[in-house]
Amino acid sequence: QVQLVESGGGLVQPGGSLRLSCVASGINFRLYTMSWYRHAPGKQRELVARISSFGSTNYADNVKGRFTIFRDNINPMMYLQMNSLRPEDTAVYFCNANWDVEYWGQGTQVTVSS
Repeated sequence: QVQLVESGGGLVQPGGSLRLSCVASGINFRLYTMSWYRHAPGKQRELVARISSFGSTNYADNVKGRFTIFRDNINPMMYLQMNSLRPEDTAVYFCNANWDVEYWGQGTQVTVSS
């Protein structure tokens, strides 16, 4: 059974940092492209960051320079380090794994507010 479980969300003040984690089980993790998406109320779901099986990364323009995606193929886990958080980063963040089949986690809430 495939599971993607996110953690690390919470309430943080503007300018603060959070690190999200996604632990994967039931898949050959090193083969999968891994991504973070987010969904804010009243907005469409958007891709935040992606990391390929080879480690190449790409980011949404509005998080470049603030967020870093990385992965650990041995454990296997994926992370999103989020710095300089803004109120507009408030959303539910989802872990996504994509190769032959696409899988989603349940999401973790990130709220940026003073």
